[in-house]
Amino acid sequence: MAHEEDALEHERASWKPSPGLAVAVPDPVHNPGLPPHRERITDKDPAAMQRAVRTVYTLFYLSLAGSIWAVAAYMLFPIESGQIVDIRHNNLFIGLGIALALLAIGIGAIHWSKAVMSDKEHIEPRHATRGRDVTREGAVAVFREANEESGFGRRTAIRGSLIAALVASVLPGITLFRGLAPESSPENPIAGDPVALLSHTMWKKGERLAHDPTGEPIRAADLTLGSAVHVIPQSLAELSHSDGYLEEKAKAIVLLMRMLPEQIVEAEDRKSWSYNGIVAYSKVCTHVGCPVALYEQQTHHLLCPCHQSQFDVTHGAAVIFGPAARPLPQLPITVDSEGYLVAQSDFTEPVGPSFWERH
Repeated sequence: MAHEEDALEHERASWKPSPGLAVAVPDPVHNPGLPPHRERITDKDPAAMQRAVRTVYTLFYLSLAGSIWAVAAYMLFPIESGQIVDIRHNNLFIGLGIALALLAIGIGAIHWSKAVMSDKEHIEPRHATRGRDVTREGAVAVFREANEESGFGRRTAIRGSLIAALVASVLPGITLFRGLAPESSPENPIAGDPVALLSHTMWKKGERLAHDPTGEPIRAADLTLGSAVHVIPQSLAELSHSDGYLEEKAKAIVLLMRMLPEQIVEAEDRKSWSYNGIVAYSKVCTHVGCPVALYEQQTHHLLCPCHQSQFDVTHGAAVIFGPAARPLPQLPITVDSEGYLVAQSDFTEPVGPSFWERH
């Protein structure tokens, strides 16, 4: 088959038309060029141009209003109240405000470019970039020409509304950061101290380990080998949202796992912290606080889904991969007289991310 293809190729290459035989040679592809320029209605009608300009800066001012509303909604519907309706309204109205702010800026910018800016075709020749004076002067000329074509310097209403909208668009995000660092008060003196806040949870001596979120206590005999159970303090289930349920749960969540006792390598001072191969570790990642909830039964590794930090449960939840800076805090556990798993004490170190150690 290969010999036949070679023969055909050789025959095509050596073929020449006979004298007097007409051969059709196709014409080269014709360049159609640019289509005729069609003027926009705003180019032909000054009134239409004014309407377009008003539409653009109205959209920018609408974006400004959306940003202000998002900040106002944060204060009108405080999530600190703990009421579920306030939490829903907070998320809804802040989200609507931010969405309106960003959407109005985007629509306004698109309408500005399509209806107001210069609508002429340009050819931009490519050339090597040089750092000489003539290059810098050319760059200044480009910016000057762009300013003239866009009307940014002349159309003060559009320029002012755009700047105001862009500045205001970041305010909702800055406002939301306030909830991450509540100020201390006589009622809550440790509110402004992250070390104190993360050093104490609802776990205490004799506190039963319970299923999340039902609050049903857990018997050691009910845990099978290889199991991983999401755990909260039993008394947490009795709290309401107005009493700080979410805040306390965020610090006290625990992952409970059972292995063969001989698989656990324990430090001398922690040999009594587990019970018959059952260990309990904080679910809050020591990197940025994401929930560490993925357990590999074969390797006994815990995986944080946010930034892929991995912890070895058989060796004190030590960090074996990823950006986490320290092992997961371990909760000392035992069983009570009825066979239920209970805590021996609170965590002996702060839970959660280690950002507070940087100072």
